[in-house]
Amino acid sequence: MTNQTFEQLKKTYESGRTRPLAWRRAQLNALRRLVTENRDAFVSSAMADLGKPAAETVLMELNLVAGEAQFVRNRLSLWTARHPKAMHWMLQPAAGWTIAEPKGVVLIISPWNYPVLLALEPMADALAAGNAVCLKPSELSPNTSKLLAELVPQYLDSEAVRVVEGGPKETGELLKCPFNHIFYTGGGHVGKIVMRAAAERLTPVTLELGGKSPCFVDRTADINVAARRIAWGKFTNAGQTCVAPDYVLATPDVAEALAERIAVAITEFYGEDPKASPDFGRIINDRHFERLCKLLPVGTVPPEEPSSPLVQVASAVGAAMDMVGRRFNAVTTGRGGAGEMAGSANNAAKPTAGSNMAAADDGATASAAVEPSEIHKVPGVFDLAGRIVCGGKVDRAARYIAPTVLYGTSPDALVMKEEIFGPILPILVVEDAESAIRFINKRSRPLAAYVFSRDHEVRLTFERQTSSGALGYSLPLGHLLSSRLPFGGVGASGIGTYHGKAGFLTFSHVKTVVTKPQFPDTLRLVYPPFNEAKAKLFDIIAKFS
Repeated sequence: MTNQTFEQLKKTYESGRTRPLAWRRAQLNALRRLVTENRDAFVSSAMADLGKPAAETVLMELNLVAGEAQFVRNRLSLWTARHPKAMHWMLQPAAGWTIAEPKGVVLIISPWNYPVLLALEPMADALAAGNAVCLKPSELSPNTSKLLAELVPQYLDSEAVRVVEGGPKETGELLKCPFNHIFYTGGGHVGKIVMRAAAERLTPVTLELGGKSPCFVDRTADINVAARRIAWGKFTNAGQTCVAPDYVLATPDVAEALAERIAVAITEFYGEDPKASPDFGRIINDRHFERLCKLLPVGTVPPEEPSSPLVQVASAVGAAMDMVGRRFNAVTTGRGGAGEMAGSANNAAKPTAGSNMAAADDGATASAAVEPSEIHKVPGVFDLAGRIVCGGKVDRAARYIAPTVLYGTSPDALVMKEEIFGPILPILVVEDAESAIRFINKRSRPLAAYVFSRDHEVRLTFERQTSSGALGYSLPLGHLLSSRLPFGGVGASGIGTYHGKAGFLTFSHVKTVVTKPQFPDTLRLVYPPFNEAKAKLFDIIAKFS
């Protein structure tokens, strides 16, 4: 089935059907209609898959897809035109230019956390570039996947755009097909599988992965504004956003006040009981729910089944011993035991195809050695995960985890060993900006980094001395929302970019074209045989080159 789909798309592309600008504009117009005319259906499917609030689906998915389609459509004439380039004076008379041509048949593998946006936004860029497109939505958001499979052929050219549903088996079969480009959004584990498969055919790839995006806050920041923006960036989509602030590094003079103010912001956003709020989502499935529960302080999450008093006492003793064991392991980790502890953390969850959980692929997060002076130990905090400032409540049946703020988290805590990808925000106390930068640079390069500071030197230092897919000053998620800014990672957080012109170029081959008239044939001067006169001419040319 997957091979037949590829062959149909290849046949359509080779017919030249997707190249005319009229076809591209028609598809982009249809894509806009697809999301605007089926708003309620997409809202319902996202609610069924993720418990996602309607406003989030509209603002953070549907509107962004419609905006991207319109943005690229309005600029097609400019981007597809010839762009003249100067030729070397030795070749004159001559001319040169570049032109963007479609890559061919492209595969887009999308994740579950933003199942509409991350499927259709790259599709808009691919269609703008004139490609035939195969879309593989995530099986972890089945309602949205089914809806896309139903709507796409109703609105788009069904011979040039196909949706393939299924799980890892179907994804594996698609990766065996000779696509001209593969665009994958998800976790680093599957990203490596995609890249290995692409390498077999030297197929170019775009990998939009993730990582632990840090957020630094110092005393110059407006704490109230910082708290609200961090809370918004973190807890949107219940923390299941690839560029959400993963953890906070705050200086000692603001750390505790910031933690408390973020708790206040959570109440402002979601009320006293976030579980009852129509604006707070749920965890995608039971596996991810259980993974997140393990990141909370020991004893926070009740056992799955009611137990006898004797079992409850035994569990309490076990939890206490576990907490002591964690503290003991933290000490031994500093003496060289990091590898074993990191291995346990990395095995806590294995991402599946379409997930957007990206634990550090190169092992840097797990094995990073942290200078004792960089992270302050907070008195009275005994669990490595930190002290719960707010949240910590869970409901297995509803896959609900309350927005949780942890204060005084240790860098050796399990919550710091992998991308959290959920509504848990650890706050670490760091000495200063330089210590924060050292801490960040010892880990894998993240998809985003955020800085809340009014100090120009601090901001400039972060810009020059850290590497991340994007850097936001006092603004989380901002770059995700703009078609004018390239979006992508670096190192373990991704390869390549998209959005707007960057996306158009990702799905295009920029071809160089040169021309030179046959008369006069000035190249005769460099044809063999090379005599003494030509040697002198070459010397003269070298002096002017």
